[in-house]
Amino acid sequence: MSISTLLGFLFGVGLFVGAIALSTDNFIAFVSLPSVILVGGGTLASAFIGYQARYVILALRELPQLLVKPKIDRRLLTLETGKIIRWGYLVKKHGILELEREIKAAKNRDQFLKFGVNLVITGYPGDDVRPMLMAAAESKFQRTMVSSDILKNMASTAPAFGMIGTLVGLIIMLQTLGGDPAGLGPGLAVALLTTLYGVLMARLIFMPAASKVEQRAGIQRFRDYLVTEGFSMLADHKSPRFIQDKMNSYLDPEIHYSIDKKKKSKTGAAPRRRAA
Repeated sequence: MSISTLLGFLFGVGLFVGAIALSTDNFIAFVSLPSVILVGGGTLASAFIGYQARYVILALRELPQLLVKPKIDRRLLTLETGKIIRWGYLVKKHGILELEREIKAAKNRDQFLKFGVNLVITGYPGDDVRPMLMAAAESKFQRTMVSSDILKNMASTAPAFGMIGTLVGLIIMLQTLGGDPAGLGPGLAVALLTTLYGVLMARLIFMPAASKVEQRAGIQRFRDYLVTEGFSMLADHKSPRFIQDKMNSYLDPEIHYSIDKKKKSKTGAAPRRRAA
């Protein structure tokens, strides 16, 4: 679970609830089911009108996924680099067919990795592998960005429907203006609740969700570009050390992969000589 996302959401809700608690003890005044239905339903209706239903559903599925810890982090980038280097040793020692056997034996292999390995096994040179994998990475990025665009659209629509609800409430209140004047205050409060709900949904749910989807898509694209460079070098049968240095050039120095360190960790430190 993404603890930072959960804590951020809870902190935002806590600020809202805390402000109410410090100002009044009438919490029921801030609860209005018709306002929630109008803002939420109107925002969804606008999204389904403006976009294909399939993409809207995919965008809504991204909301609970934001609470899940992302699969790609700094550690994974180092592991991916090490994996490509290990494959470089495998190809150098046993040939391409051995790489094909390892991929077939692996379970739940990433689809992008599968595609890259298949290109290398087919025998394409690195200059052909690179553009094909970059096209696949960019296509995946653009598909993910559709969800971000939809969430941004919903973030801009929610306050608008909040204002619509406020106008509806004001119209109803003005129609009863000739009756009991004591009802004007509570009626105006209910009318303003829809604007409050619209702003909260936009700034606490939809806009942060769109930003996080976009950020994760960018990280995924960077990882795919990194792997693309690795596969293009595998296709050209570059040495494992060359692959290491080229892939490390894309990474933060703190997470560089080191063949020498891995060899030392496997063999262990040299035994000390006993004193005579």
